[in-house]
Amino acid sequence: MDEQRPIRGTFSARMTGLVLAAVAGTLVICLMAIVWLTAHRIHDQAEQEALGIARSVASIPDVRELVAAQAELETLDPVQLADGPLQTTLEGVRERTGALFVIATEDRGLRLVHPNPDLIGQRVSTDPVALRGVEDTSTERGTLGESVRAKVPVWSADGERVVGEISVGVGVSAVSADMRQAAVSVAVVGVVGLILALLAAVYLKRRLRRLTLGLEPDEIAASARDQAAVLYGVQDGVIGVSPEGIITVRNKAARMLLGLPHRAEPGDVVGRRYDESGLPGALTEAVAGVLQSGASVTGLRLAVGESSMIASVVPVHRDGVDLGGVVMLKDTTAVEALGSRLDAVETMASALRAQRHEFANRLHALSGLLAAGQLEAAQEFLQQVIESGPVKDPVPGIDTVQDTFLRAFVGAKGVQAHELGVELRVGPETSFWQTVVDPQDATAVLGNLVDNAVRAALEGHGPEGHGPEGHDAGLAGPAGTVDTAGRAPAVPWVEVDLLGEGDTLHLAVADSGSGVPTGLDVFAPGATTREDGEHEAHGHGVGLTLARRLARQRGGDVWLADPGGLDEAVTGPSGAVFCARIPAVLSTSMEGER
Repeated sequence: MDEQRPIRGTFSARMTGLVLAAVAGTLVICLMAIVWLTAHRIHDQAEQEALGIARSVASIPDVRELVAAQAELETLDPVQLADGPLQTTLEGVRERTGALFVIATEDRGLRLVHPNPDLIGQRVSTDPVALRGVEDTSTERGTLGESVRAKVPVWSADGERVVGEISVGVGVSAVSADMRQAAVSVAVVGVVGLILALLAAVYLKRRLRRLTLGLEPDEIAASARDQAAVLYGVQDGVIGVSPEGIITVRNKAARMLLGLPHRAEPGDVVGRRYDESGLPGALTEAVAGVLQSGASVTGLRLAVGESSMIASVVPVHRDGVDLGGVVMLKDTTAVEALGSRLDAVETMASALRAQRHEFANRLHALSGLLAAGQLEAAQEFLQQVIESGPVKDPVPGIDTVQDTFLRAFVGAKGVQAHELGVELRVGPETSFWQTVVDPQDATAVLGNLVDNAVRAALEGHGPEGHGPEGHDAGLAGPAGTVDTAGRAPAVPWVEVDLLGEGDTLHLAVADSGSGVPTGLDVFAPGATTREDGEHEAHGHGVGLTLARRLARQRGGDVWLADPGGLDEAVTGPSGAVFCARIPAVLSTSMEGER
């Protein structure tokens, strides 16, 4: 194939020539602009230099005094002026600054100073515009040739009238010399730039041939057309679907998120219809709707295996041609896990708020006794507070939990449950002496199970058995209105059992609700994550799906040990029991506590 293609006119050669021509043309235009701007800059600098010298000379007190004295005379004495102090002063300024001339005139335009003494006393060759009280810069030709000059008025001592003019000129030849020097410098830079451009073009030609393997654009386009719809560098999953419903491309992220077969495996989804590729049902329906109606679908939540994601399906059109649709998948597993862990922190903060309120109540009571002068009663109350210790968590059996962090977390959950009228207690089977070394996942799983159990206990006891009023009155719902023995109404409860085995934490959470309905998969996405309901104040966590996912990521699991339901032995429904196993969260060391 390479033998049939002529060497001249190849894509790399054309690109190299085009780049070189573009660089050279741009460089020439820039150099011309630089020369033009430099010429103007040098001319402006010459004008500003002449103007600065003229202003400085016109502001010298001795110069103003001498010019004013000559303006008062009817006739001038050129011989005296040629040897006078004004001639000496201005000639000294000319020599020091390198100006072409520094001339002074009186108010009639007659020269008082000139580099050629023979011209002293004669009228200036150009218009003395400064005698009108204005400054002026221009390029004019005078007795000393063409120059860039500045004219500045000389004011009387009282500043009320113009008594003369100071004219300073910079020779055009000096300005032209600066321009030529600048032009040469710019030309040198331009030549160097062209050489570098040529070297870059040669390098680009070789680089293009190496990167394209000598292929022409049509050959490259043919090789890349199948991959144009997917970008493998993104972390989000991407799946391209043709208008006929055939999956044309999918990247690695999509394969990993959805658990799809590898490209080398027979079950690869590329080339198959979207509804025959094993995609989740909700995603399949969304793709079908987009292909039929052309309307985008966004915010579709999916849970596949241990991954949680948000899917979007958008139609793709170009130049009025339907190209099918693109599925974009964004992994939200880490974000949801973080939210669950933050719930634990919020729970403990709420518990601290409640305990602070209780402690404030004790201080108010003590303050009231002291204000009333009841010193003995105040002393007795203070002694009771000291003997009772700090504000207690309303969790019976919590003393069996030795770990400080886990004990505080269970206590915080107990405060929340107590406010809703549910009794949270630690079961008698609890045996837990280890220290929790990774509390994030442990509290996330435990907190989710407790939240769902509290909600189940409240719902199982009916609306009259939960909330502050129902709890204080001891009311109960269908699960425990009055048992067969005529006992008092039962209070909704949740029981937590903790067991440490090596570095593994075992959990069991039971409740007094009505159990899990038959046929309900509580671990399905959304089954325990509700957006509304009777007990929104309690919160519903992020669902059992995420709790199981967090446990399985550590090699453990969460499962339903007993769905509960109608139990004839207790003549009524019984609550469900959930268990969890979370490895690598406990310390096996016996050295102290947290």
